Amino acid sequence: MCERPDETSSRPFYARVLAGSSKLVGHWLMLGQADPDRLAMILADTARIAKLGEPESTPDGDTLTHWSGDATPPRWAARTALFLLVQMPAKPLPRDHDEACAWAYCWLHNREFEACETAHASLPEHLRDCLAAPLAEAWQDYRGLRLI
Repeated sequence: MCERPDETSSRPFYARVLAGSSKLVGHWLMLGQADPDRLAMILADTARIAKLGEPESTPDGDTLTHWSGDATPPRWAARTALFLLVQMPAKPLPRDHDEACAWAYCWLHNREFEACETAHASLPEHLRDCLAAPLAEAWQDYRGLRLI
């Protein structure tokens, strides 16, 4: 399950993570049941409380909308969006491979895991199949000790 996956894209894994991070934040913006200003506040407050990052300030709805488009969001925003999405009763799934790469990357950076298999087993059941290959790629990236 967590061996080296077949390359599904000619782009490097981390480039797919960056592209998918905007989509991940956009997914939160789309599924969150509040206006963008409130969703931005929830995102920043959750990041601080869950210790997923320390936003310098609370973004506004326009910033959140910008991050979900062409701008790459800060890591804390993507990590927190994933944290919130996996708790939703609707059980959302990544909408494409780039977004799945961002979900897998954030999953590994939100908690500590001894092995890829442990990280995979700890995923909510509805995510295990669709994140298996991206999680294996994320594990290789993570174990490569990327300093970003």
